[in-house]
Amino acid sequence: MSFSVWVALLAASVVISFTPGAGAVNTMGNALKVGLRRSIWGILGQQAALVVHIVVVAAGLGVLVANSPVAFDAIRYAGAAYLVYLGIRQFLAKPVVTAPVASAPVASAPVASTGEADASGGAELVRTGAETAAGTGASVAASAPAGAATVAAPARAASGFSTESSWSLFRRGLLVNLSNPKAIVFFLAFLPQFIRPDAPLLPQYLIVGATVIAVDIAVMWGFFALAARSFRRATTSARGQTIVNRVFGSLFLIVGVALAAIH
Repeated sequence: MSFSVWVALLAASVVISFTPGAGAVNTMGNALKVGLRRSIWGILGQQAALVVHIVVVAAGLGVLVANSPVAFDAIRYAGAAYLVYLGIRQFLAKPVVTAPVASAPVASAPVASTGEADASGGAELVRTGAETAAGTGASVAASAPAGAATVAAPARAASGFSTESSWSLFRRGLLVNLSNPKAIVFFLAFLPQFIRPDAPLLPQYLIVGATVIAVDIAVMWGFFALAARSFRRATTSARGQTIVNRVFGSLFLIVGVALAAIH
């Protein structure tokens, strides 16, 4: 692949990635739900679906899907139904607002009266205090990992973010992109523009796939996920979370209905 062809591919990939769709909606919703850093798992799931689409087209199966109305409609309606399901679930999601964690009360040791202390009592107090300090220090050192784990467990929830697993985010991103047969048809028309049939095909498909995926990750994480942070302040209250859930739920519904209705 020549450099000029690769530059054209890069420019086309940027334009395509910036086009709003189910992937962008999913990325922004994840960034609000689990935070910017963990939203990458949903983005990686979407890229895994792109790999599948590219492999399908490269293997020639894309032609079969595009030319088979039954197969195309089956995938299209299944994808639309899944997006509608995601939209309804997010639209009806209950807000999760965590209360601040109260600090544990610290018990103060009783202070002995100066008048009641004598020399022998003072010596005994010093000896006992030294033994107690040594024992307490060992006890704290032994229990430190457990305490750290206890504090780390609710840390994510206390930040206001969901504790949804990375696998769940990845799986949803995969299904959101995988259930769109129009992506196969699009790649069927898009990829040949940058492939020379008289040159080895595998290196060309690898370059095209790597470019498309790298650009999409950069746009999804560096633009759409970051853009969602501007809505983060609205999600600190139950009312704000409800509004955001309904907005993104409605967007999923719109994309799902459009996928089913537009031929």
